[in-house]
Amino acid sequence: MPTIPYQPPEYSPMPPENGSPNYSPQPPNQGPSRFEGLKSALSTILILVTAPLIALLIINFVFQTYEVDGPSMQPTLQNRDRLIVLKFPKSVARIKHKNYIPERGTIIVFAKKGMVDFGEQQEKQLIKRVVALPGERVVVEEGQVTVFNGDHPEGFNPDSGEYYPAMTTQTSGRVDLIVGMDEVFVLGDNRNNSLDSRTFGAISQEEIVGKLALRILPLNQAESF
Repeated sequence: MPTIPYQPPEYSPMPPENGSPNYSPQPPNQGPSRFEGLKSALSTILILVTAPLIALLIINFVFQTYEVDGPSMQPTLQNRDRLIVLKFPKSVARIKHKNYIPERGTIIVFAKKGMVDFGEQQEKQLIKRVVALPGERVVVEEGQVTVFNGDHPEGFNPDSGEYYPAMTTQTSGRVDLIVGMDEVFVLGDNRNNSLDSRTFGAISQEEIVGKLALRILPLNQAESF
């Protein structure tokens, strides 16, 4: 009986579902390319470089945390309270080439230079409350603060509680000065234990670092200002 030699069937690739005649099998996945690996490494380096820069910009121009050192703002602030001080308003004023003058009653941090005469380092950052504004006359005598301005030519007591919590202790010292047009007069709330404008005079707006926004520690005394 004659035999028919075996012939294997011809291979014909299955056409793609869309019927395209240009279909060709795809090579197996070889994993990420060298370019993709380099791109990932560069992204990591960029994050490591930019993160500290962003943090530095925030600290210098937006806000910064501070810890109270000393009793000069008691009872409002206690020693070792942790605070957030807002720098953004001062930064905006500098961009606009304007003076930054906080409102009366604002608690501010400022860098006071020339503190060697007071037994301190050359520059010291202090936290006090704004009591008088540019152009006003401030008089401290007989334990009381009196501020004179155009609205109150006869003078008024800023410690009465209208602008900030009333001060219950007397203000020692003798002062009679006119606050400069780019200055503010500051006092600590603990009038019996505070190095402030009674000693070194009004401070320039250039010395202001920022204003108190929040107390974050201790947690049971957290509040905004």
